[in-house]
Amino acid sequence: MPLKIAVVGVGKIARDQHLPVIAASPDFELVATASRSAGVEGVRSFPSLAELLDACPEVQAVSLCTPPAVRAGDARLAMARGVHVLLEKPPAATLSAVDELARRAEAAGVTLFASWHSRFAPRVTEAADWLSTRQVRAVRIVWKEDVRVWHPGQEWIFAAGGMGVFDPGINALSIVTRILSEPFSLTRARLTFPANRQAPSAAELAFEVAQGAQIAAEFDFLHPGEPCWDIDVATDDGRLLLSKGGAELSIEGAAAPGAASADPAHPEYAPLYAHFARLISEGRSDVDVAPLRHVADAFMLGERIEGPPFSF
Repeated sequence: MPLKIAVVGVGKIARDQHLPVIAASPDFELVATASRSAGVEGVRSFPSLAELLDACPEVQAVSLCTPPAVRAGDARLAMARGVHVLLEKPPAATLSAVDELARRAEAAGVTLFASWHSRFAPRVTEAADWLSTRQVRAVRIVWKEDVRVWHPGQEWIFAAGGMGVFDPGINALSIVTRILSEPFSLTRARLTFPANRQAPSAAELAFEVAQGAQIAAEFDFLHPGEPCWDIDVATDDGRLLLSKGGAELSIEGAAAPGAASADPAHPEYAPLYAHFARLISEGRSDVDVAPLRHVADAFMLGERIEGPPFSF
């Protein structure tokens, strides 16, 4: 029997990815949503998760697609009711909040999945496998997109706790922490903040890998035109390029053959939900904070640059 799931936060990411994937999944059945301003036709809708859980005790899992600043509170509430929790990325606004949620999940005996959807992009695992037998020399990350396209009118994303450019940039960091076998740490950061905002719109980052390789990252949230989501890795035995957010892989400039995605419309979220179902069936959690830790380091170490005011 599929698990009865509710979605909290019916915004763009929920409508684009979570809802259609759940509808097609053999593992889950959508039975309710919670949102202050939206609902889904055919299922019960509530203004808050608390009201949803009171009215729908059959709910076994929730997918939290709210802004990160409020996500931890809903996760605590769900886990206290014995409900399994999937956290959209980033899992919460702070590292300490995620650590607390992991402890609560263990105490409650429920699954907590701090999901990083970009790790499930079609070619990421292949890239990790290829790099596992080679010495990394240098990594260059270019991650640029237009906030007005991907987060239209979402003022929270440039508020304190909204993360700004690190909302997409953390996707790149989630991939790099997956494909590199060696740990790495931040050595320099320059963060550009619009004069009227509390979160950065651009970032330049430098990291050092434990074995001496250098990582350079350039993030831009005000990039016009087509997005650029590339990770270029130079090794002692050739160059690897992950492009289009991990959807395409090339080695030494030649496209690497690979199997087609089982769900071309949702190549990241379909396997993400399958993983969530496996975690629940096996009684496990998956709470990796490495990408969020690098973002926290950037805010601590970063030089602040003031840019022009921004408006949607």
